[in-house]
Amino acid sequence: MAESSVNFLLEKLATLFEKDVHLFGGVQEEAVYLRGELERMKAFLRIADTLQESDEELKVWVKQLRDISHETEDILDEYTLLQGHDHDHGRGIFGSLYRLGCCIKNAKACYRIGSELQAINSRIKEICEVHKRLRHKFRKAEQDPGSDDSAGNTWQDCRGDALLLDKSDLVGLDEPKNQLVGWLFNGSSGREVVSLAGMGGMGKTTLAKQVYDDPEVKKHFEVRAWITVNRSFKFDDLLKDMVQQLFKAIRRRIPQIVANMNNYQLKTTIKELLQNRRYLVVLDDVWHLYEWDAIKYALPSNGCGSRIMLTTRNADVASTTGVLCEGKAYNLKPLPPPESWDLFCRKAFQWNKCPSHLEEICKYILRKCEGLPLAIVAISGMLATKDKRRIDEWDMVRRSLGAEIEGNDKLKDLKKVLSLSFNDLPYYLKSCFLYLSIFPEDHLIERMRLIRLWVAEGFVEAKEGKTLEEVADDYLHELLNRSLMQVATTTPDGRVKTCRIHDLLREIIIPKSRDQNFTTIVKDQSLQWFERARRLSIHSTLQIVQPNRSVSQLRSLFMFGASEKPSISKLFPSGLRLLNVLDLQNSPLEKFPVEVVDLYCLKYLSLRETKVKTVPRSIGRLQSLETLDLKHSNVNQLPVEILKLQRLRHLLVYQHEFVSYEHFHSKKGFKVMSNIGVLQALQKLCFIEVNQDGGTIIRELGKLNQLRRLGLLKLRKEDGKALCSSIEKLTNLRALSIASVEEDEIIDLQHLPSPPLLLQRLYMKGRLDALPHWIPSLPSLVRLSLKWSQLKDDPLIYLRYIPNLVQLELCQAFLGDRLCFRADGFRKLKILSMDKFDELRCIEVEMGAMASLEKLSIQRCKLLENVPSGIEHLTKLKVLEFSDMPVDLMKTIRTDGKDNWKVNHIPEVYSTYWREGGWEVYSIESMTDGEYCPLPSNPFSHELQTRWKSWK
Repeated sequence: MAESSVNFLLEKLATLFEKDVHLFGGVQEEAVYLRGELERMKAFLRIADTLQESDEELKVWVKQLRDISHETEDILDEYTLLQGHDHDHGRGIFGSLYRLGCCIKNAKACYRIGSELQAINSRIKEICEVHKRLRHKFRKAEQDPGSDDSAGNTWQDCRGDALLLDKSDLVGLDEPKNQLVGWLFNGSSGREVVSLAGMGGMGKTTLAKQVYDDPEVKKHFEVRAWITVNRSFKFDDLLKDMVQQLFKAIRRRIPQIVANMNNYQLKTTIKELLQNRRYLVVLDDVWHLYEWDAIKYALPSNGCGSRIMLTTRNADVASTTGVLCEGKAYNLKPLPPPESWDLFCRKAFQWNKCPSHLEEICKYILRKCEGLPLAIVAISGMLATKDKRRIDEWDMVRRSLGAEIEGNDKLKDLKKVLSLSFNDLPYYLKSCFLYLSIFPEDHLIERMRLIRLWVAEGFVEAKEGKTLEEVADDYLHELLNRSLMQVATTTPDGRVKTCRIHDLLREIIIPKSRDQNFTTIVKDQSLQWFERARRLSIHSTLQIVQPNRSVSQLRSLFMFGASEKPSISKLFPSGLRLLNVLDLQNSPLEKFPVEVVDLYCLKYLSLRETKVKTVPRSIGRLQSLETLDLKHSNVNQLPVEILKLQRLRHLLVYQHEFVSYEHFHSKKGFKVMSNIGVLQALQKLCFIEVNQDGGTIIRELGKLNQLRRLGLLKLRKEDGKALCSSIEKLTNLRALSIASVEEDEIIDLQHLPSPPLLLQRLYMKGRLDALPHWIPSLPSLVRLSLKWSQLKDDPLIYLRYIPNLVQLELCQAFLGDRLCFRADGFRKLKILSMDKFDELRCIEVEMGAMASLEKLSIQRCKLLENVPSGIEHLTKLKVLEFSDMPVDLMKTIRTDGKDNWKVNHIPEVYSTYWREGGWEVYSIESMTDGEYCPLPSNPFSHELQTRWKSWK
């Protein structure tokens, strides 16, 4: 992590020099010296970060370097603030006098800053001397990466233990084992790869070993070899191990010459031994694709039905090897609650039942394990040593599980297994991952919120051809692929919407964040306050925050679940002048915090889901602001000074009013200035009202060529041509949402000869004379929503040709009485929603149409009397949902209905009705006759209703 701090500081120094900032007096000389020394030590930091866990001397050296990096960053930011305040003091004699006073004041401050940098450099010299003494450790680690990695060596011992487990310790493996064995036996005669993926501690090695030792597997494969690949593996040792195992497997003596073979000779030997044999090779614990690439050519595709099975924490390794080698990937799932409880009780109570007085505590601890077998075994084994009569001992573990993992020797193997994935991360991902500690337990983290925060924090490195947000999205997916994060929810078109972190991984990174002054979490009055913390995350009440604390170095402030109105000036009277991030989402704020406009370094400001109504004109002072998030606040207008924020990348000002069904004016945006085109850095602009200034705003939009997401409300027909002209210039646009000023106002978008080819999502709300001719030609479009379109001609005739459409939403989109989905259309469509087709009497689905459809929703079509003709052809359909549909139609699909056979193949069929302010959801089996609609014979579970709402 020191590597991350030093890199960040070096980038800041480079930016300072690149901008040719006038460095006062001795500041420049000191900054140049500091930069040179840090560059020299940077190369050793990656090794030091790895070794510090087992070397106290290195740990101290890394901490000193990290602290100096932070202090220097503070000094440079102070200097940059002074430089920024030298401008814009007005004109005339008063302006001149003010500038003179500031110059004298700043001269003194610059002298102080130069002195502070000089003191920093004196400490750097001392650190350099220590570095010289430590160089032998760095050289040794470079020459032999595994030699000093005691954690790695212990991990190998743990992996060996996983191979020796007794069958009584194994729970929940039968189903995945049978699946994997089937994959090994079936398939083509060529070489195939079967990958087993999951986070550390999930039991991948244990499961693979059960498959490897299965009697039928032994009989099926003539030759077998088990190879453990670890993070610091030596390729020649791995190849020699494989050669030795293969000679033993075919009962031949190992030639002495093997010991002296080079890699090419070893690969050739392996290939010759396997060429005419059906073999199974297990590669256990593959971390990176290059490890597979290094060995794959030694394993021949010999037409004998040979198989390679690899285990990995990296989902990308699993999927890539599966695609490239015609194989399959199995993602190992957590143990379900019943099997988790069974395993827990076996270990904690030696197969006995859990005592009733401990049951609540044990189930809480088990929930923290989240079905992770290694965690269940380790923690229940530790609890087995506790006195079962002492409920206080057990409750202590419940309240301080993180501290137990950190300090209890019985859990050290669990900590090492969970920490390995973190230790393997490159420095830029370590910062991103530690950042997740700011969020409360079980908090669902919004993808775009996290991406914007990472960018604002400076964690994201620029890459040619990509925006910082796109690079950050790559970071997120890499953490997901490495099984360090989990997808919680996705959008209907498959994008990650929210994600989360496993509770135990969170317990691992919280102390790391605290020890490295990365983040302090305040949720307990007794918690020790860390003066040098760069980020402060306050959970629950603000009363636990001790006033008058020194927070001059604070870069980020978060508040979660605060019930009191936050007052920054009262909480932090000394100020937060270096703050980059202020996230007050969902706080009980009613007024814009006036102190915010003095935070000149602020890059990210979120007042989302607050009751703030107005934004002051002084917002224009926040010249560094990149994200202004006022979504679901009460703001509906911004001051003209917002145009001074030239670095603004994301401007979100809108709210939804949604109860049962969407109404035409359910979305509210904000009034925007006519010269909005000056905000050239904008990537997201949602939602602006464009029925003002005679179309000037619409013409200005064409200047915002960095826009990825644009939302427009209150569009008039006469502005359609100007809008088409602007949209044509927005070549980076990925999502476009347009709503007309009134329900019957025509949206005229027929004047767009070259639409943005990267457009992925298009939402149109308002009347259409005809379907815009350019929509079917959009190659990247995955989601299309047409609402209140009132088309006279069947839109499906044209929409069926959109090549990559995944989701189609139609609401009051067509005035005809018949719709037909043709056999050659909608090949990739997965989700179809049809709402309020008032004249619709018949839906026909031809065989071959919508071959990939998984969910079909039909709502409020009052004249529709039968399920779609041909619905039986939709073999991949998983969910069929009816909302407020006629009783007669619902009778036809009941278990005794005439059309029940058409929907019998669909796993989940529901009927829903909006009643008394809530949704009622029924399955086919629970439908009985009622006066107006089916009624449930048994109440549906809360889980089902929640799941149904998420689909909506």
